[in-house]
Amino acid sequence: MGLHSIFDVKGDVLIVRLSGELDHHEAELLRDKWKDMLYVNPVKHIILNLEEVTFMDSSGLGVVLGRYKEVIQLGGEMVVCSISPPVKRLFEMSGLFKIVRLEENEEFALATLGVAS
Repeated sequence: MGLHSIFDVKGDVLIVRLSGELDHHEAELLRDKWKDMLYVNPVKHIILNLEEVTFMDSSGLGVVLGRYKEVIQLGGEMVVCSISPPVKRLFEMSGLFKIVRLEENEEFALATLGVAS
């Protein structure tokens, strides 16, 4: 199926919407696109919308963790929203929810970061 990604900037927030399967084949391409978006836009925070992600493996978690580390260095925060049950379970098992906050949807996530949707 592959992975489709949409990047959107609202204020100082980069919104990353993913759909499809985030596996080792797609992880490197996503990593490069995501890093480019972080460096060409004046963003501080990231909202990661995983509503349409049907599968994610450890390489996908690695991409998320890498971008988390970058956004923390900017003094920002990463928020995950609209997560599907299988991917939520993967995040729980990996311990990512200890460092990344989960919100119900993009609107709530934007509000918690001080950006009106």
